[in-house]
Amino acid sequence: MGATTHLGLTGGIGSGKSTVANCLRDLGAAVVDADAISRSVTAAGGAAIGPIAIEFGEAYITSEGALDRDKMRILAYADPGARKRLEAIVHPLVGHETLRQAAVATASGYPCIVFDIPLLVESPRWRKTLHQVLVVDCTPAVQIERVMARNGLERNAVEKIIATQASRAKRLQAADIVIFNEQIKMDQLALEVAQAGRRFGLSSS
Repeated sequence: MGATTHLGLTGGIGSGKSTVANCLRDLGAAVVDADAISRSVTAAGGAAIGPIAIEFGEAYITSEGALDRDKMRILAYADPGARKRLEAIVHPLVGHETLRQAAVATASGYPCIVFDIPLLVESPRWRKTLHQVLVVDCTPAVQIERVMARNGLERNAVEKIIATQASRAKRLQAADIVIFNEQIKMDQLALEVAQAGRRFGLSSS
């Protein structure tokens, strides 16, 4: 992996992982965002759209040509096998683009590449490619409050999403570094991220 540090970043929904990723980017890291890549391959014209239409039918593609996320979410809740079939299409495409972006960042001389991966703990193949894992942590109660306020979802819907992710205990077990993002102001959070970032050659100066 050379001199470039590969840092895995993960956390449950509503933990503030994206905020921490932005802080790391501000400190000079390259951020490879698996969620953003996943959205791009399932957007209109994305590489996953054709295979999804074949596997699930045109009913799961919007009139604009993108994945109909609401319909797919309902199907995935009703049929766990549907989520696995979707992941079998999307995950290899995301993995390929993740590696491409990482190679570009390495060639550009970034000291640290942050792999922002929501399902890092659930997908063990990632751990062997990373030097360290940073987990953004908070209690499930706070996760639920934040996501309800941010996304306008009902409590039951948020609880179902949390249930599909790795448990808090499993994430913490996988962590080399933990940032507890609860009852903390933005400037204090940025300071904690900066302190962690020094380990990876990142600096706010």
